[in-house]
Amino acid sequence: MPAGTLYRGREGMWSWVAHRVTGVLIFFFLFVHVLDTALVRVSPEAYDDVVATYKNPVVNLLEYGLVAAILFHALNGLRVVAVDFWDKGAKYQRQMLWTVMAVWVVLMAGSFYPILEHTLRTLFGS
Repeated sequence: MPAGTLYRGREGMWSWVAHRVTGVLIFFFLFVHVLDTALVRVSPEAYDDVVATYKNPVVNLLEYGLVAAILFHALNGLRVVAVDFWDKGAKYQRQMLWTVMAVWVVLMAGSFYPILEHTLRTLFGS
């Protein structure tokens, strides 16, 4: 086996890894979200305390990361469906991946300020 990375730079393989990683990250977010929302039934005060801890710049950056993961996972999922069910999907999978990446970059750039507005105002003033 040649030295270096297992995937040897093949875009399709890296997108497979990224798709699995983003899926796991989204799963863990949903798990935590269900747990902290269920806390309101146990103790509304504890729920308020937990939600208050989420209102800081670090969590805001994590929210931006969550949006990045969800957008990539969704767009790449559409590409995977096209590859699986379109008779020419395998032939054009590389072009579709680069299209997914371009759309993802545009959407992430467009969501930068709306999501991080609070953090940017906190760091740099109003």
